[in-house]
Amino acid sequence: MSNTDAPIQANPASPAVHFDAALIAKMSQQGPRYTSYPTADRFRAGYGHADYAAVVGQLGEAAPRLPLSLYLHIPFCESLCYYCACNKIITKEHDKAAVYLEYLKREISMQAALLGREQRVEQLHLGGGTPTYLSDQQMASLMAHLASCFEFADGDSGEYSIEIDPRTVDRERIFSLRRQGFNRLSLGVQDFDPEVQKAVNRIQPDALTLDAIGAAREAGFRSISIDLIYGLPKQSLKTIGETLAKVVLASPDRISIYNYAHMPQLFKSQRLIVDADLPSDSDKLAMLGLCIERLTAAGYVYIGMDHFAKPDDELAVAQRSGQLHRNFQGYSTHADTDMVSCGVSAISAVGDSYCQNEKSLERYYAALDEGHLPVARGIELTRDDLIRRDVIGRLMCDFALSLRSVERAHGIEFGVYFAAELARLREFEGDGLLDISDSALTVTPAGRLLVRNLCMVFDKYFGTSNDIPLQRMRYSKTI
Repeated sequence: MSNTDAPIQANPASPAVHFDAALIAKMSQQGPRYTSYPTADRFRAGYGHADYAAVVGQLGEAAPRLPLSLYLHIPFCESLCYYCACNKIITKEHDKAAVYLEYLKREISMQAALLGREQRVEQLHLGGGTPTYLSDQQMASLMAHLASCFEFADGDSGEYSIEIDPRTVDRERIFSLRRQGFNRLSLGVQDFDPEVQKAVNRIQPDALTLDAIGAAREAGFRSISIDLIYGLPKQSLKTIGETLAKVVLASPDRISIYNYAHMPQLFKSQRLIVDADLPSDSDKLAMLGLCIERLTAAGYVYIGMDHFAKPDDELAVAQRSGQLHRNFQGYSTHADTDMVSCGVSAISAVGDSYCQNEKSLERYYAALDEGHLPVARGIELTRDDLIRRDVIGRLMCDFALSLRSVERAHGIEFGVYFAAELARLREFEGDGLLDISDSALTVTPAGRLLVRNLCMVFDKYFGTSNDIPLQRMRYSKTI
């Protein structure tokens, strides 16, 4: 091993990414997205409130306590987007949201009582579903309840984000969200083309999206993000090129471009998509190549997975400094936090454990009515899990790994502990995905798009006898 202890960090220049269609076609396979390790399909049933409370109790022995990242899941939508694989409830009966909100507040209060009301929150994210399904008054009530339960960092240092559907807000609502404390906004767009929108049942005229972006800038939001999807029905290189041109002109701070994973056997809504309208695998690859070409030409930095950001965005800055982190919401700049998630199906990462809430409203409500948190399953990480989580996390975030840093952090000899993994990685090195030295693993520009493949080498659960076909079916392709 090298004598140096310094962690390997991302290149201070904008990280390069190289699109190699032949290599991607050869390597792409189904695999985890590694928003956690172990992945959520490894959680065990029977892990409940008492297990979670015991983990929180152990946190009290640590000094100082880590700050909190809060996630709140709002599952409601008024209409069904056919491509969607999220946990959502489609209804126009807004009274259901009022009931849900009261239960959500009850869960938040229980978490605050358990964690301690002096806990400092540095990050808040509302996701869905459609968080702006809640009325302005309901959102104000929720934010006031949060403020009564926890101590929040000020708006300059805290990161408070919300996902919005431009079809559910107007200029005044966006200004109101800013007054309520949100400083980051994420807009679902998916595609600007009218025919694609019809094919996925999401009619969203350009003006709605562009007006929302303009209002967010005028209101003083610190960051604006746009979500796109490639591989949708009726999409072509022409249509996605036109969408990209509009996105670049709108100049959001961050852009996420997701690969549409068509799995109608798992998600009923996707059965409403006409298979014949879907682009071929080769066309999808070409779309990805075009996205990378257009966005990097426009000055965006490839962060990893599906994410691009402007060079001065906090994600890009964190990646350059080796401070980027990955959690259940994707890439984050807040690494040293415990993540507490509330709402139906929400997943928390507290201490050395993960847990997930009940997935159905009925069971979620029943648990809270019985006076305990609606935790349905979870996992406590072993020492081996923690070592592998560290390795996978650094590869996903930095595209590089200092072997010495891992050795010092975990008290292992990397070459011995991961002898089998290093042997498998030599094959990927031969394919040009990474470079291996005595001191570091460095993902090449061509390998960055396939970093999930490299991470799977360190996943002791993937490909084992416990990795049953049904579980693998739930994974999207790595590209």
